[in-house]
Amino acid sequence: MEIQPVSQDYMKKAQARLDVLTKPLGSLGMLEEFAARLVGIYRNEMPPIPKKVVFTFAGDHGVCVEGVSAFPAEVTPQMVLNFLRGGAAINVLARHAGADVVVVDAGVNYDFSEITGLINKKVVHGTKNMAKGPAMTKDEASKTIELGIALAHEYKEKGYRLFGTGDMGIGNTTSSAAIASVITGKSVAQVTGRGTGIDDKVYKHKISVIEQVISINKPNPKDPIDVLSKVGGAEIGAIAGLCLGAAECNIAVVIDGFISTAGALIAYSINPMAGQYMFAGHRSQEIGHIAMLEYMKLRPILDLDLRLGEGTGAVLAMTLVEAGLKIYREMATFEEAHVSDKE
Repeated sequence: MEIQPVSQDYMKKAQARLDVLTKPLGSLGMLEEFAARLVGIYRNEMPPIPKKVVFTFAGDHGVCVEGVSAFPAEVTPQMVLNFLRGGAAINVLARHAGADVVVVDAGVNYDFSEITGLINKKVVHGTKNMAKGPAMTKDEASKTIELGIALAHEYKEKGYRLFGTGDMGIGNTTSSAAIASVITGKSVAQVTGRGTGIDDKVYKHKISVIEQVISINKPNPKDPIDVLSKVGGAEIGAIAGLCLGAAECNIAVVIDGFISTAGALIAYSINPMAGQYMFAGHRSQEIGHIAMLEYMKLRPILDLDLRLGEGTGAVLAMTLVEAGLKIYREMATFEEAHVSDKE
């Protein structure tokens, strides 16, 4: 896979324009950063407003049998159906943001009939219980990444130029915390949160289970495929693939919260250059989220106490990334507006 660095030449050209718009230098802060980076990503001095899509990847986790979640595993397929009916938070916020929603079955432990709107890319019928052994084989883990890469290329051909990542999978904060701990080197307690809202007793148990998972499987932090296969999930692998594919296609990708960032971290560990194409949509309430963002040197756009997933934070942040580009495209320069620049 060949990923080119974001074009510094185009970013400099963008900054030169931003610096002569009718405002004090740098006064629109991160919005200016968004615009310059998009110009560098697209390698186009005046890129059009991008067509937006958020991918909500679904997968089940065998570790749920260890009692690490407040919700039963049956919720995963039930929520997939809710996404397809347009009744979930991601559907509402995507409509608000003007983004399309693509729902992908990467590894749900349920056989959906042919349903309009569902992209069936199932690699596994849920992962195995990683408290007893690896969640997936290395081949299965690689296939989840490949499906995300393929979707990036497919949706580039469909004209989309701004991707968002989302997830659905009961138990996936357990996998994400394990990934965060292994790759960042933080202790399990430092990166494990309460997921769907577990009480103190279950929270302590969850930490213990993740410590057991890492001890039994011994994932190699220098081998991201090994980490994904041993302690990850199908939807996390698919998100990693989408991030890699987006970078390969010169497309910006807005990362959602804790689970999406675990996928992004796998992608970053495979090829750090992919990080140049990522925007961190928000800072999740999950305590391990910021550790992963800091590891990848990504700054979250929003901080709204979100902890839902699905892609909700990503689509909200997409509106601000787009706003930065609109400022760049539509705002007048001092010369055009006949406004005096500073002496």
